Amino acid sequence: MKRIRLFGPRLALAAATAAVIAVTSGGALGATAQASSTAAAAPASQSRPAATTSAATGGGSSYHKVGYFLQWSIYGLNFHVKDLVTSGAAAKLNQIDYAFANVSPQGQCYETTAAGQGDPWADYQATFPASETVDGVADTSTQPLAGNFNQLRELKALYPRLKVVMTIGGWTWSQYLSDAALTPASRKAFVSSCIDTFIKGNLPVQGGAAQGGAGSAAGIFDGFDLDWEWPGSPANTGTIYRPQDKQDYVALLAEFRHQLDALGRQAHKHYILSAFLPANPSTIQAGFDVPRVFRYLDFGDVQGYDFHVATEPLTNYQSNLYSDPADPTGGQFSVNEAIQQYLHRGAPARKLVVGVPAYGRGWTGVAAGPAGNGAYQASTGQAAGTFGPGVTNYNALETAPGLRFYDARLGTTWLYDGTNWWSYDTPQLLQQKTAYIRRLGLGGTAMWSLDGDDAQGSLTSAINSGLR
Repeated sequence: MKRIRLFGPRLALAAATAAVIAVTSGGALGATAQASSTAAAAPASQSRPAATTSAATGGGSSYHKVGYFLQWSIYGLNFHVKDLVTSGAAAKLNQIDYAFANVSPQGQCYETTAAGQGDPWADYQATFPASETVDGVADTSTQPLAGNFNQLRELKALYPRLKVVMTIGGWTWSQYLSDAALTPASRKAFVSSCIDTFIKGNLPVQGGAAQGGAGSAAGIFDGFDLDWEWPGSPANTGTIYRPQDKQDYVALLAEFRHQLDALGRQAHKHYILSAFLPANPSTIQAGFDVPRVFRYLDFGDVQGYDFHVATEPLTNYQSNLYSDPADPTGGQFSVNEAIQQYLHRGAPARKLVVGVPAYGRGWTGVAAGPAGNGAYQASTGQAAGTFGPGVTNYNALETAPGLRFYDARLGTTWLYDGTNWWSYDTPQLLQQKTAYIRRLGLGGTAMWSLDGDDAQGSLTSAINSGLR
């Protein structure tokens, strides 16, 4: 996973949770348990938002339904663009964000074969058999474009209204974004390189492959999603940040908007500009001039997950809708808290998109505790998962043994088998989150990431039905 924790570890004491519904038998807890939920309202300190009309969403009943496709998902996860067709997910999305494009030490968007710095093989060189292509025709070694990019092109041909956006940066590849945004000249050169490589599709021919060349990927990408983690704040080891990043971030967005609009006038289309935005108030304050940022963005994808991670000593909710006044950590992070931060700072509601996870965070060695459901209990470490310790996809959790708990008061679900405790989103929880989005007149959802959904696209379907 390249998008990881944003909040430091917290000390905590054990506490019981609110009334929940516990369903699904299995694992160490044995027979099915079920309790009626009395938690219909948000905590008293977080009154539920007032209802709004559909016009408040911008475009009437039209919402952003975004899913991230991971460059590397074709490897160990064996997840391909074609799977978005067979699951039905592609028909229920209106935008796919491809993650990620890297930024060179010289402040340029680029493709490289250097280990850990890029993967042109996955992007545009890999040839897929007919069983793994959208159109059912096997790739050849001599075609000018292959890999994920070609499959995205085939997907767009099948779903003409679907937009595909290149995501730049991420936790690992934001290292040089501060340098790229530093001066008017560096900003201009950086944006120009991104447009040249991905919008105009001038991919380099490298590694002896036949793929690439002038215009080889033209017409695939409809804009950019800037995932700078984080302007003005420390993030991944080695990532450069400066106090002036806050003003440079706005200037960089302005340069993107200027160049994309200029190109759009020639192409007679609107190019999308979105961004991944943090939930942590201190990170927002350090790097994001919210009213100015939203002048240039079509929308911002607000982080709605990783509020707690399994390196922390106590189990806790990673993507809860509302904060729990009884949370012993005192952190009080939640989707609602994050959204309210942006609204209070002047963001337009219709441009706020809620990030939702298609994976869970998990602890092991967890005792049941006074409430009998493992919440806020000490652990012996991280549970084994799809991505290594502490992280696994929804499609693995939905069939795992154990009891599933849903707390409507907090807007959170979790799985507990007597030892392992997982916080994750389910279709039931997404129904509650999409209702929240409708009530506030927000812009929609963005799922990280599509490979985590099941073969039937259950999470995507829940979002689609909730945002009709």
